[in-house]
Amino acid sequence: MRIAIDAMGGDQAPGSIVAGAVVAARHLQCGLLLVGARDAIERELARHSADGADIEILDAPDVIHMEESAAAALRRKPGASVRVAADAVRSGAASALFSAGHTGASVMAAHAAFGRLPGVERPALATIIPTRRSPVVLLDSGATVECRPQHLVQFAVMGSAYARLALNCQTPRVGLLSVGVEESKGNELTRDAHQLLKSAAVHFVGNVEGPDVFGGEVDVIVCDGFTGNVTLKISEGLVDMVETLLHDELSSTFGTRVGDVLSRRAFRRFRKRVDYSEYGGAPLVGLNGLCVVGHGRSSSKAVRNAVVMAARFVTDGLIPRLAQDVALSGAGSRTIS
Repeated sequence: MRIAIDAMGGDQAPGSIVAGAVVAARHLQCGLLLVGARDAIERELARHSADGADIEILDAPDVIHMEESAAAALRRKPGASVRVAADAVRSGAASALFSAGHTGASVMAAHAAFGRLPGVERPALATIIPTRRSPVVLLDSGATVECRPQHLVQFAVMGSAYARLALNCQTPRVGLLSVGVEESKGNELTRDAHQLLKSAAVHFVGNVEGPDVFGGEVDVIVCDGFTGNVTLKISEGLVDMVETLLHDELSSTFGTRVGDVLSRRAFRRFRKRVDYSEYGGAPLVGLNGLCVVGHGRSSSKAVRNAVVMAARFVTDGLIPRLAQDVALSGAGSRTIS
């Protein structure tokens, strides 16, 4: 097994990407393929103890920056690191792809290289988020911003398969993100999707409102990529704000500073529960190949965990499981008449 890593993708690339890759290589029984500008990667590798690690470099001279249009940049830059990395997976030189770079470019490069699974019309990013009880799968969190009702049914089937593997949840409860729990609430997309989900081959429990996203009453939450991405970004901002406010309040007086010292262990546990880097990244489900997409500001810890995630999903056969569940569900043929 070899994991292809877009070494130039991310806000802190190639530094944090290479650092996380080296840590992963020391602990995994697999090889890594670092894709990007060879000189820059070699400089970063020289800063870390990579002796004995199975790490190869594949030179790719171009980088797609966050402000660029994904489609235009991929056409203009055939040597872009994420495109070269995706092609390495397609050719068999690697078993999976990880990128913390431009999400749109990662999705398009993987889509072009791998193709879709039979019965899947649109891919989705399946992000694990914390709740009061146990983690849940949110999809789509940004791959497909415009969806049709049957796409959400396909997301529900794939999200359920992913929850069984990643969360060890044997009968995942599926909720549809909407503005009300009643099936008549929402826009045309959610109302039509609700009707399809009621007869789909998933354990559909109804609509989920915004305040209930983190309640832990469901195991899989489905929505279009625009809604999912906004939900995810608001959640990240809220966590940062809560941490900042707590720090400010606990350091304002001598008494609260003492309380801060005494509660640090609890805050460390809190931070671990809500830290995105604990999960590493989100698999792009629905494609005939494995791609894990990381946060743009991925730390070396997040990169390490994302590579471990990718290796685990290769070993556990995530893609064949998704293909099997989609085929058995008949989700690809479900439409509103």
